[in-house]
Amino acid sequence: MHRGNSVYQIFFRSCLRHTHNVIRKDHAILVRWFTNHARTSVDNIDDVPRSSQLGLGLGDEHGRASMFSHRGSSSPSQQSINQTKISTVRTDKGSILWTARKGHFPSMGMVHKSQQRNLIRYFSSDSGLPPHQEIGMPSLSPTMTEGNIAKWLKKEGEKLSPGEVLCEVETDKATVEMECMEEGYLAKIVLGDGSTGIKVGEIIAITVEEEEDAAKFKDYSPSTSDAAASSKEPSPPTPPKEVPEPKVSKPSKPSSARDRIFVSPLTSVLAEDQHGKVDTTSAALDHTDIPQTQIRKVTASRLSQSKQTIPHYYLTVDTCVDKLMELRCHLNSLQEASGGKRISINDLVIKAAALALREVPQCNSSWTDDYIRQYHNVNINVAVQTDNGLYVPIIRNADKKGLSRISEEVQHLAQKAKENSLKPQDFEGGTFTVSNLGGPFGIKQFCAIVNPPQSGILAVGSAEKRAVPGSGPNQCEFSSFMSATLSCDHRVIDGAIGAEWLKAFKGYIENPQLMLL
Repeated sequence: MHRGNSVYQIFFRSCLRHTHNVIRKDHAILVRWFTNHARTSVDNIDDVPRSSQLGLGLGDEHGRASMFSHRGSSSPSQQSINQTKISTVRTDKGSILWTARKGHFPSMGMVHKSQQRNLIRYFSSDSGLPPHQEIGMPSLSPTMTEGNIAKWLKKEGEKLSPGEVLCEVETDKATVEMECMEEGYLAKIVLGDGSTGIKVGEIIAITVEEEEDAAKFKDYSPSTSDAAASSKEPSPPTPPKEVPEPKVSKPSKPSSARDRIFVSPLTSVLAEDQHGKVDTTSAALDHTDIPQTQIRKVTASRLSQSKQTIPHYYLTVDTCVDKLMELRCHLNSLQEASGGKRISINDLVIKAAALALREVPQCNSSWTDDYIRQYHNVNINVAVQTDNGLYVPIIRNADKKGLSRISEEVQHLAQKAKENSLKPQDFEGGTFTVSNLGGPFGIKQFCAIVNPPQSGILAVGSAEKRAVPGSGPNQCEFSSFMSATLSCDHRVIDGAIGAEWLKAFKGYIENPQLMLL
């Protein structure tokens, strides 16, 4: 037992000495350059821990940014190479030497996972270009696969400082400002204003550290290996095969009435119709091709996924809105007197839906394969139609906000949506959606598609006057009724739960004073 302890002690002392020696090494960084055909050998590799002899990816599963983009087909381990001492790396294209300033890593700093950038810093021995960074199209939302450059706010040769806006990027949901992460100079804008369909990771600009190096990139263009694989030009479509004209054998002139072939009138008409389809080409239809916006693409993808993977079912109720309209009229008179914004029926619907979700929290949930996630916050997405497509900005904690506050936020977010200036925080993180086609368009009733990963969406129709039985015989009265349809994910919301939620919603609509308590 004593001997075993001695062995362990020797082992741990050795580890501590090795760690101490490594920490005292000079600060240096090796870029191990991976390409599809590169041969890499390293001098003085003995000083490198085995866990550090790998390339680094830009971000790990925790959203931390590493320093260099890995290239190649294998997936390297993302581990720090701090305190590593290596002299040179040789590839089939020349030698690469990188030495960092002591105590400083020349990286882009900490970047959120949704804002990772494809950055590469290296010496190019073949082209003779100075050290530079290739900045790729960032992924600025969880669903973004490509984006557009709306406008560059920096010009080539200008100095860059951390926090300054470099350009405006149109994502699949909004226009987002892309900020500089470190000091330098904008050497080359690879893809200028108005560039569209840029894949995530595709190179859009080059930056350098020294001002005099910027001019050396005037004629720079990224190599094929540097460009994103998805940006390759598609191969031309295969031309359609020509439809051969059917060969019709002409019978010889009958020698007698006995040899003549008789056909019915119907057969003759069918033969002429079929012959006309082959010999005549229909004229091209007059049309206009409207380019797809990013928001329309992602909306189409998400709605297709929703209808194909979520088992929808629908519940509809008619609610009497006489008291709701009276309350709205009274509240708007107070709002006008105080200079506040007018409250709409939709604002009252959002509040009623939020309170119903707090009362029936099973409907404020999402499905996963392992569990049902029930949210403690009630964040209502509100569908807004714009020229660019459908947006769903969020009213956060709608159950805790007053009607005046909800009205102000809805109008503000709707205006930002129409200006295409929503930020990710304006539309990400919703737990339930409300879509109202009644007030703006007079739609009586409709069924909406669940907005994943949510499990419910409320479709609100228009209010209409209806005759209802009066207090006495042969008497009738008129009241206004509004149709509301709840679309549910049956995996999360059972029929009885959905009905319970609609009952609570109807109670708030028909007794709106409860929303003020």
